[in-house]
Amino acid sequence: MIIVIDGPAGSGKSSTAKAIANRLNIQFLDSGALYRALTYLWLAAGKPDKAEFFENLPETVLQAEYRDQNFFVHLNGEDITENIRTQLVANHVSEIASHSQARDFVNNFMRNLVKNDTYVADGRDLGTAVFPDADLKFYMDASIDERAKRRFKEMKQSNSSVTLEEVKENIKARDHTDQNRKKDPLKKADDAITIDTTGKTFEEQLNEMIAVIEEKLKLKS
Repeated sequence: MIIVIDGPAGSGKSSTAKAIANRLNIQFLDSGALYRALTYLWLAAGKPDKAEFFENLPETVLQAEYRDQNFFVHLNGEDITENIRTQLVANHVSEIASHSQARDFVNNFMRNLVKNDTYVADGRDLGTAVFPDADLKFYMDASIDERAKRRFKEMKQSNSSVTLEEVKENIKARDHTDQNRKKDPLKKADDAITIDTTGKTFEEQLNEMIAVIEEKLKLKS
């Protein structure tokens, strides 16, 4: 079983999906972390020619695991969970994620991962491209100012030099790239339930979504 949560950067998808997983005792899948992993790999290799990079991508060993309320990512045997959360990776992730080879690689990884358990996953095109037959679909959104403040607060924990304006501009750029890419652009699935989190507390949005899940899928917290 798979529950998907799509939406733009900073809308609260990842933290909400993780909280849902913890509340319902199911698995959490952070699709954004997987694209960040590929971006980190490209940056660590010195930004090689993308055609060559994607040609060698099938040789990459990607592993992901949710345990102790954390989503761990390993790349070719290396734990890169912390490395992928930097501003440098955030600044380049759309550059990599917009390529069809990257999306095919990550999508296939996710489809194989969720075959044997119940998952909640967050992303940008899960309900439209990756899991069109998902058991339940949400689309989360919020104003650009609120999304920037949330992401800024999150990033300040690991990057004291980042500014709110930098984060806001990065989110605007991410929105434009995600919404206008040729391969699987960001958009709301026709059968997704919209959750506008502007002005809501985290507990309010979480309880709203948990109530829908319990009603429609009969999963109990």
